[in-house]
Amino acid sequence: MGRYIIGRLIRSAFSVIAVVVIALTLVYTQIDRSKVFQQDPTWVKLKDEDSKTRYMNGVYQRLGYLDFKEQNDVCRGKDSGCMTVGSKEAKTAFEELKNKGYTVKTYNSGLYYATKEYSILDLVKNWFGHLVEVDHPWRISDEHNPNLERKIYIENDYNGLPAIKGSGTVHKYLLYFDNKFPFVHQNFINLNFGVSYPTFGGVGVKDVLTQTQGSSKQLPVVFETGKKANSALQLHTCKYKSTDTIDDLDRGRFFDNYANCENLHKDPSMIGTSMTMGVIALIITYLIGIPAGMAMAAHKDKWQDKLGTVYINVMSAVPSLAFIYFVQFIGMKFGLPDKFPTLGAHNVRSYIMPVLILGLLSTGGIMMWMRRFMLDQASSDYVKFARAKGLSQREIFRKHILRNASIPLVNGIPAAVILTISGAVITETVFAIPGMGKMLPDSIKAYNNPMVIAITFILTTLSILSLLLGDLLVTVVDPRIQLTSKGESR
Repeated sequence: MGRYIIGRLIRSAFSVIAVVVIALTLVYTQIDRSKVFQQDPTWVKLKDEDSKTRYMNGVYQRLGYLDFKEQNDVCRGKDSGCMTVGSKEAKTAFEELKNKGYTVKTYNSGLYYATKEYSILDLVKNWFGHLVEVDHPWRISDEHNPNLERKIYIENDYNGLPAIKGSGTVHKYLLYFDNKFPFVHQNFINLNFGVSYPTFGGVGVKDVLTQTQGSSKQLPVVFETGKKANSALQLHTCKYKSTDTIDDLDRGRFFDNYANCENLHKDPSMIGTSMTMGVIALIITYLIGIPAGMAMAAHKDKWQDKLGTVYINVMSAVPSLAFIYFVQFIGMKFGLPDKFPTLGAHNVRSYIMPVLILGLLSTGGIMMWMRRFMLDQASSDYVKFARAKGLSQREIFRKHILRNASIPLVNGIPAAVILTISGAVITETVFAIPGMGKMLPDSIKAYNNPMVIAITFILTTLSILSLLLGDLLVTVVDPRIQLTSKGESR
């Protein structure tokens, strides 16, 4: 079994890489890159041609299209005359860049700049090369703090709980405990999906998806210096802050440079919002769909079966959007909000209609498959043998048919649970829910390349891993099922 799992993981990794390569190729070669500025308010304000050129190439560099170097970059550390317009030193330096494949041009001011387009191979190498970041004591380089101590050590945090801390690392807390699931958190290894642009400009893609939302939530906090205050800062998230940017407020709160902390907000993250709704909706789907499908199979061709068939046909025939608006209309008659932000994430009434819609939309499929599987099993030889032994219909259904019929549904449970984080595009759009569902189509419309690639990677990885988990779960439900040939556990 161990070799089987390792083999599946290796094949899964290749599949993920292939999908990301395809996405990178399509996004970076088939889409007009100039369209990324359509929703950039800064671009509209730029009037000077040099400023536009500098800003444009800087954005293209952040998005991974090219490498961009200006004269001050090339002349850093050289003789001061290098920065003079038309200087021999600058000309020589940029000639060297030209020989390396860069395209060299000049601003209207006469200063040089150079760009080098990345090939698809470069794009793939850069994306995966920067994907995994390992924090260690030599990550920080601060010329204003030459005596920065570099170490990893164990010490109690501000809550009095033991934590692994770092100095010279990006994060101060590398491993810590708190009261939030999964209760143990780490910053040793982080995923870097780049910076979001133009929407959520300047914010890391991962932070956009995982950080809390809404207005700041202030709680009583005791800082390292002993100062007490109501603050939204989450001390476990603090990162290193350059010495030249440390201010008096930071010095009053912290003993060191780890003062760049994230704020806590009142509402859940995008992933958290979508997953909360998705899991509850999934529970509703199975609680309704499985018993209803069983009842239809147990009473084949009777009124229970016919009623269930009518429901399945209606749910299959009615467009999802029409059903959403119908439930929304009914819900408003009972005083439920038609938009999620009306009452907010902390009012249970905000969730009722979206969750009910998501749950009911999927019940028809579960009912149909459960009925089909159970009727298929009911005609099997082992059922006939069980009847011949004198077992009652109820015992046959409960002990034999249900177990075998549930295997295909059990196989899909991990995927159904894990992929709840992807959200529901139409439902979240209609109810203006700040979840994951709208992120991919919205990012595509906004030409937010880093967000598109990141979401593609996340959903592909989760989809492929959920298939493996589904296969493993089936072997738990029915040990007779073997995932390797000849029943060998390899």
